[in-house]
Amino acid sequence: MNAAQRPVVHFACPGAIGQPTGGYRYDAALLGGLASAGRRVVLHELAGRFPEADDTARAAARDCLAAARGAVLAIDGLALPGFEGLLPAPGVAAVVALVHHPLALETGIDARLRRRFAVLEPRLIRACAGVVVTSPATVPAIRAMGVDPARIRVVTPAVEPGPPPPLRRRRVALRLLCGASRTPRKGHRVRLAALGRRRGRAWRLDRIGPRHYDRREAGRIATAIAARGLRGRVRLAGAVDAPRVAAAYRAADLFVLPSWYEGYGMAFAEAIAAALPVVGARAGAVPATVPVRAGTLVRPGDPSGLARALRRLIADPRARRRLASGARDHARSLPGWPGQARRFGAAIDALAAP
Repeated sequence: MNAAQRPVVHFACPGAIGQPTGGYRYDAALLGGLASAGRRVVLHELAGRFPEADDTARAAARDCLAAARGAVLAIDGLALPGFEGLLPAPGVAAVVALVHHPLALETGIDARLRRRFAVLEPRLIRACAGVVVTSPATVPAIRAMGVDPARIRVVTPAVEPGPPPPLRRRRVALRLLCGASRTPRKGHRVRLAALGRRRGRAWRLDRIGPRHYDRREAGRIATAIAARGLRGRVRLAGAVDAPRVAAAYRAADLFVLPSWYEGYGMAFAEAIAAALPVVGARAGAVPATVPVRAGTLVRPGDPSGLARALRRLIADPRARRRLASGARDHARSLPGWPGQARRFGAAIDALAAP
């Protein structure tokens, strides 16, 4: 059966799919790959608030189910709470959940919401025909929700092909880079605390990524920059287009992102693809995404450990070159998007089969 003969895939996305985060870029790349291969894809960009769904979100979810009658529906995990009370959906051929990371593991949410997600998400996922996750590291969490391992598939993110990574030269002021949204889970304040201990070294940090996801965290970050005496050394850019993201990776000397948790961590893979040494935290799927030959990982939430790792790499160009070489070698094993789109389509077909 060729792609055009396979069942139509409807995809439910929480809001506009063009948002510049790893999860949305993953969704867009896979759907684009399916369409390019001749598969019919229907995108539903659901209105309303997610993942704590409001009335608008629930209405959008009902409309999505009505439109997907007789077809296969894949739902991004952030949108799943909008489908509370609607799954399983008898009129839909099959519903498959796409889980980037469990909702209850998000950093910075209050205890009430964490408890709600810890109960609601497993119930919704068990009502689906199966689950696609973005990393093997997420599989145990899905199994703990009571999902049969046979109903779980792993489709990791990919990297865009590009020119050979640069050979970086030593410079007076090292250029550090972080690519992440301003949310607590990304560990921005941990990084600033560590960099505050390295003010005597010559470096500057550029952070690129969406500004609007957590305004309270943005305020805390600005306060931390001032309190640590880092004004003028930390530049907080907003979201930029793909060519400028690629240029930022190629211009940097070191990638620093001490996330508290990652379901995969596309920014880490993109840094590795650019032969950029990585400093991060041993959290979630990060150890599986960043091999020891490409980066240094410390305990999550440990400014002292992060400061020590940064001190060594900022001061030792040979250590940076060694990690850059390891990243360059590892990048050759990273998959491309067309192949991952085919795997995603095959996973949906297998999970949707009677």
